[in-house]
Amino acid sequence: MYETIARHRLPELLRAMPKAELHIHIEGSLEPELIFALAQRNHVGLAYPSIEALRAAYAFTDLQSFLDIYYAGASVLLTQEDFHDMAWAYLTKAAAENVLHAEIFFDPQTHTARGVSMGTVIQGLKRAVDRAQAELGISAALILCFLRHLSEEDALQTLEAAVPYRGHFIGVGLDSSERGHPPEKFARVYARCRELGLRLVAHAGEEGPPEYIRNALDVLKVERIDHGVRCVEDPALVQRLARERVPLTVCPLSNVKLCVFGTMAEHNLGQLLAAGLVATVNSDDPAYFGGYLNQNYLDTFAALPQLDAGHAYTLARNSFEASFASDADKARWIARLDDTFARFQP
Repeated sequence: MYETIARHRLPELLRAMPKAELHIHIEGSLEPELIFALAQRNHVGLAYPSIEALRAAYAFTDLQSFLDIYYAGASVLLTQEDFHDMAWAYLTKAAAENVLHAEIFFDPQTHTARGVSMGTVIQGLKRAVDRAQAELGISAALILCFLRHLSEEDALQTLEAAVPYRGHFIGVGLDSSERGHPPEKFARVYARCRELGLRLVAHAGEEGPPEYIRNALDVLKVERIDHGVRCVEDPALVQRLARERVPLTVCPLSNVKLCVFGTMAEHNLGQLLAAGLVATVNSDDPAYFGGYLNQNYLDTFAALPQLDAGHAYTLARNSFEASFASDADKARWIARLDDTFARFQP
């Protein structure tokens, strides 16, 4: 439909087009500058002598080596104001990149294990979400994630601690180390979340096998798969994902940084789209992985010449349709997307 838009205009179009972000870990948006500022404010000692030394440490070989430094960075978050400032910094950047809606993951266990209360975490983040809506016009919602390397009992306790703040988050997810922690480990907690009427997502098929995607759908009953790029190893699963219109929140820069793919040119986003999957582009942990949402689009399209303006439209539209926003909001955002692409038509 939009294949006539010249390729040299693609970078401008990718930046300008309205979009949603559905896979962003708010702790993964903590830039070294803010980490140092919060450490100073809270009198927290860091293992790195400077901002530059901390940024230089962002050299990962796999998911676990990333998680080690990720949790160290989160140690500076202690007060409601800290959580507000972190989320506000991300939402300001997102609004500037024409993100109209963000569904933001947060990891309460990372903080409650350090003695930070559930209320401090959720209320601080919600203040930033509400402020962004009022001052920036960006819609945002919170999704509470369970750390899969911890026990299901810990996840159940975390959920119950969050129930008093039920009005502040829309759903739950499952993140952290995938290897050795299959979705079915969390069957009971997801059943409880269904009883509470929460929206359900889970990381699967990033480092874990396609079987994890299937079990996330069948055992946890998730509505959306975070990552999911390894689905291509199972053709029957690919057919099912396409048939059932299960969205995949793909994170290209993250996939390369964590060695899921050797280079961006090897990424399978084009293959996912060609198979009719509801793929979306997201930034995952942008402070650590080399870029926010627009950078993910720009680098992916630069490395995959088969992707054109038609694919860009599909990805952006998928991001709205795969969101948990109201039908009215989705229709309004898609109309803005259509208007933007119309302006780029020759």
